[in-house]
Amino acid sequence: MNTASANLPKSLAALALCWSSLLPVHAQAQESKIAWISSERIYNESKMAKQASARLAEEFRSREKAVQELGTRFKAANEALEKDMPTLSEADRTKRQRELFELDKELQRRQREFREDVTQRSNEERSAIAEKANSIIQQLAHTEGYDVVLQEALWASPRIDITDKVLKALDK
Repeated sequence: MNTASANLPKSLAALALCWSSLLPVHAQAQESKIAWISSERIYNESKMAKQASARLAEEFRSREKAVQELGTRFKAANEALEKDMPTLSEADRTKRQRELFELDKELQRRQREFREDVTQRSNEERSAIAEKANSIIQQLAHTEGYDVVLQEALWASPRIDITDKVLKALDK
């Protein structure tokens, strides 16, 4: 009985080895269908993306102009201070330097707020595009039988690129 139980694990190992050698043959019979999508192309080339970009440009045009005008005022004030510096009294120089410092702080604050607001709105628009594109990608995956759709890859063959199909569906 001792020899039978000692041989049992060896026979199980042999059976497992035989079984595992059959698995790759079975797995090869079912090939996976893979697709790839360029999200950057979706965000840059789709009609939705172009419309979003135009909306953002219009939405932020006046604020951008105001920030640029403040930058121009700061530059002019700085140049005027440098030009007048030799002739200014200590009190006037200090007063104008303080005004220039405050103007610079205001310019930096407005630039930062502008960038943050543009970034936030851009992210909102990209999110809406991504949501719609993801829905289309899932539909394509089901109808065309893809097992996996990759979004980011170091390299992908043009043969598996479905970006044009998604763009076409997105632009309808």
